[in-house]
Amino acid sequence: MPLIENILILLVTTIVFYMSQSLHTQKTIYIPQGSITNIISQLHKKGYEVSIIDRYILSFLGQPQSGWIDMGATKLNRIDFLYKLATAKAKMEEITLIPGETTLLFFEDIASALELNASKLLQLYNQKADYPEAAIYAETYHVPFGINEEQLITFLLKESTKQYQKISQKIYGTYDKKQWLKILTIASIIQKEAANAEEMPLVSSVIYNRLKKGMPLQMDGTLNYGKYSHMKVTPERIRNDTSYFNTYKYKGLPPSPIGAVSFNAIIAAIKPAQTDYLYFMKNHQGTHDFTKSYSTHRRNIEKAR
Repeated sequence: MPLIENILILLVTTIVFYMSQSLHTQKTIYIPQGSITNIISQLHKKGYEVSIIDRYILSFLGQPQSGWIDMGATKLNRIDFLYKLATAKAKMEEITLIPGETTLLFFEDIASALELNASKLLQLYNQKADYPEAAIYAETYHVPFGINEEQLITFLLKESTKQYQKISQKIYGTYDKKQWLKILTIASIIQKEAANAEEMPLVSSVIYNRLKKGMPLQMDGTLNYGKYSHMKVTPERIRNDTSYFNTYKYKGLPPSPIGAVSFNAIIAAIKPAQTDYLYFMKNHQGTHDFTKSYSTHRRNIEKAR
């Protein structure tokens, strides 16, 4: 009996010693998909001092979640390290596409935040997106830390398409990409022009009323496309911009959306207010005065000045 007891004591002491050993780790580490055996093998290849014993301990603690996980420290004892592997949630990053923003500037912002390549993001977007602009819905997204460019674009487009399909099918009973392109284009103008959500159906009514009468839209917001997203539209810019986004020169809608759109802008594009308004002008309160009369509109312009 003393021999067995001594062996047990030695075994317990060895396990306790083994489990209390310190392990150096990165604060954030990547856990590959696959079996626990594969995870331990991959960690060993990356220089972590783990062995077949850790595989059995980890199997008892639980299956690790794949992806980047936050270990919380760079030095842990072995049992804490394995427990973290088994229980830690994948580290997530929050990114927000602001309504009205263009994909070009959005990609520049998130490329900097997530350490990605903005040009590659734009290239992949152009290859995969259904729409030249606004194929990504204006929303806050949570994405795994360490996501690459292709994974990010695929995720954002998939989530946005699901959202667009949901809205379209609820209202129209179907999702037609050609029809939706027109909705997104109108919604993107509304997003740029309206001072708030309450104004959106009114701005929408002006767009539809002017289109119906064959009048050019003559809206500054259509010139805030691409890299011009935040640039003030000047008389010189109106004269010199020869693109079809210049609704002072060309009648009808621009060829595609001019920026990301919100739910309110989409609904306003689908359901404009029933008005006879043809003009609107920003007032000193930062909202707009709407009118059907050009003479009244001229007076509103003078008031604003």
